[in-house]
Amino acid sequence: MPRINPVTRNSTDAQTLEVLADVEKKIGMIPNLFATMANSPAALKAYLGFSQALGEGRLSPRIREQISLVVGEVNSCNYCVSAHTALGKGAGLQDECIINARMGRASDSKEQAVLSFAKKIVHLQGKVENTELDRLRSAGFEEGEICEIVANVALNIFTNYFNHVAATEVDFPVAPEIASTVDLAT
Repeated sequence: MPRINPVTRNSTDAQTLEVLADVEKKIGMIPNLFATMANSPAALKAYLGFSQALGEGRLSPRIREQISLVVGEVNSCNYCVSAHTALGKGAGLQDECIINARMGRASDSKEQAVLSFAKKIVHLQGKVENTELDRLRSAGFEEGEICEIVANVALNIFTNYFNHVAATEVDFPVAPEIASTVDLAT
């Protein structure tokens, strides 16, 4: 049961309904995350603006979804893992890749570098060593892309924590449990 209830068409203002209608046009539904966040139009607009800006960045949708999956898994956010499992499939991730991303693994060395860095950011609260940045650079990432990786991690931490506090009801197909936990060492 949610601890913060989602807004309904009858419980919010016209301006917020307009924002939610735009979301529905773009993705075909109003996820409970957005309807719950809409209790504060400022929070919803902040999330949507941050998400849209990162969507226009240099990281591919595939990498952004992999970041979302590993961060959601590390933070035990069932809502986000379920949502990004569905969105990841839309970004071309196969089931095996989705499970691997959740565990912080990738067969591609560049994707592996991102997932390892994202996990370190979460576990170390951003206090990563210079060697972590060097690994990203060696994998071919430039400064702007590194900034976007950090921003994507932060955006996902926001939604993970929001969902923990709100106890947002999952309205995507629930992601399957995985047997292995995320390994910080990779």
